[in-house]
Amino acid sequence: MKDNASLAYDVPGKFEETRFEKNHNVIFKSAIEASQNVAQEIAQLIRYKQSSNELCVLGLATGSSPIKVYEELVRMHKEEGLSFSNVITFNLDEYYPMTKENRQSYHYFMHQHLFNHIDIKPENINIPDGTVTLDKLNQYCIDYDKKIMQLGGIDFQLLGIGRTGHVGFNEPGSHINSGTRIITLDHITRIDASSGFNGIANVPKRAITMGVSTILRSKRIVLLAWGQNKADIVKRTIQGDISADVPATFLQNHSNTTFVLDQFAASELTRFKTPWLVGECIWTQELKSKAIIWLCNETKQSILKLTDRDYNNNGMSDLLALEGSSYDLNINMFNVLQHTITGWPGGKPNTDDSNRPERSNPAQKRVILFSPHPDDDVISMGGTFSKLIKQGHDVHVVYQTSGNIAVTDDEALKFAEVGLDFIGDHSNGIDFLSVIEDLKNKTENETDSLEVRKLKGLIRRRESYAATRYIGLKDENTHFLDLPFYETGQIKKNPLGPEDIAIVAEIISKIKPHQVFAAGDLADPHGTHEVCLNAIFAAMKKLKSESYMNDCWLWLYRGAWHEWDIDEIDMAVPLSPDEVLIKRHAILYHQSQKDRVMFQGNDSREFWVRAEDRNKNTAKTYDDLGLAQYEAIEAFKRFDY
Repeated sequence: MKDNASLAYDVPGKFEETRFEKNHNVIFKSAIEASQNVAQEIAQLIRYKQSSNELCVLGLATGSSPIKVYEELVRMHKEEGLSFSNVITFNLDEYYPMTKENRQSYHYFMHQHLFNHIDIKPENINIPDGTVTLDKLNQYCIDYDKKIMQLGGIDFQLLGIGRTGHVGFNEPGSHINSGTRIITLDHITRIDASSGFNGIANVPKRAITMGVSTILRSKRIVLLAWGQNKADIVKRTIQGDISADVPATFLQNHSNTTFVLDQFAASELTRFKTPWLVGECIWTQELKSKAIIWLCNETKQSILKLTDRDYNNNGMSDLLALEGSSYDLNINMFNVLQHTITGWPGGKPNTDDSNRPERSNPAQKRVILFSPHPDDDVISMGGTFSKLIKQGHDVHVVYQTSGNIAVTDDEALKFAEVGLDFIGDHSNGIDFLSVIEDLKNKTENETDSLEVRKLKGLIRRRESYAATRYIGLKDENTHFLDLPFYETGQIKKNPLGPEDIAIVAEIISKIKPHQVFAAGDLADPHGTHEVCLNAIFAAMKKLKSESYMNDCWLWLYRGAWHEWDIDEIDMAVPLSPDEVLIKRHAILYHQSQKDRVMFQGNDSREFWVRAEDRNKNTAKTYDDLGLAQYEAIEAFKRFDY
């Protein structure tokens, strides 16, 4: 087994290097495909060790990144007979203090996702103990490292990476010679963990972590990173200098490390972000758009002011030679961007639509606006939503989940007490007295009762009605799917199932839309957007043979976390100052999500502020490129399903 490396991708040292990258890395289209390949490598190593009658020592990580790896290992155990009888595991870290029974503990996580489903011996499982007293902790950490060394070291170490650049919980400032120890968590790390703890106040401030030197002694290291949120830190780690400010850069010193990335996590690497700086390119229209907009930002000039020298001095001389002159390039790019702008998101009737992003016919379209949570519609495209209604289209908003988990207990208690005071014990099937008792007696990490979840869902539902009525939508055009995958009462949701897809397909077949708008923002902190989008993709694929689907276009919007890059935008809908205010007021009807948002990610701004800033920044970018000046712009990308 050569260098313990999988045959699924190239061995470290055998890859096409660029002058920017300092770590071996492989990129897959999806995290699922990547995870399956990593699991195959681990299985291959386990079987190789078994054939030699040797123990296999694995270093394991927690968090969202390795979950699919563990799922695949469990599948191979159950379906292919992969045995873990010769495996000894050492986990990277654990919160401190933390009991094993706590649902937020890594002990609970590992048993939930892996250990409870395989044949590993309990005595071969090693996870840092978050209950060791402080006076004994130093010796405990020394013994943890010593046990690893006595077994000959870690054969395969699985890692994730945090936005601070931590591996394990080795936060910025960690020394390359550090061993297993207690460490204070960075504030950003605690923010990122806050959704799992129902708020940052509940996130432990310390953790026990395997040290950098312990990790670097591993014979083989694979680091996983998925999603746009990891793109910046992945670039800094792979292309930056080695520094304790980004502890993951210490992996550049390890000769058998591979970064396994999906295309989103790899998107900021130079060979993807600006490939013309790496080598010769095949200049597609998409790449031309990306390069010219980048050049405008780099030179701080509008499109029509770019010169031959600007192209030549910034690695784009071959493009210039191909097109003949900067003038031709500039004019073509200006026209491409100009044709994305429309005040008629449903198409402008009785006009030439050859240079418009949407069709003019039919003049009145049936439109479905899918919203993963009961506020993504107005946060992400409230202005376009309003325009579509005012311009006479048959608009339907479809909320895919109840959003109940994002309502705080205090908010629910307030509504329950109002209900009890006004009506009495029961209303709409809810026992208010029971709900109040449940909320007041709720213990840490306890899952909400069905009654509490129902009340929280109704709070989100009524806020949605208030917002859509304000925009001008009829109540009968507002739909709530309450997809089953979401209804666990916990942060962790169930996988997308056939029932979810069938529910989405049913509403599409009922409305028979000409336009579908869906959330394409996969930076949602706890993954609901991605599951909801996959449900739409699966439903539309299922219905593709239906005649009405031949005339249905799918438009993706982005949410509260990211916006499309300018070169990705296919439709830009300008908003007037009055329309910006309409959007703001619609968002503010979602009062349970104001001020005390539970799952806002790494951005402390309220959703209406984020939305306005994002839309105004998009408008400013169009203005800086030399296009017309607008107050704000909402952006969409057409997707061919």
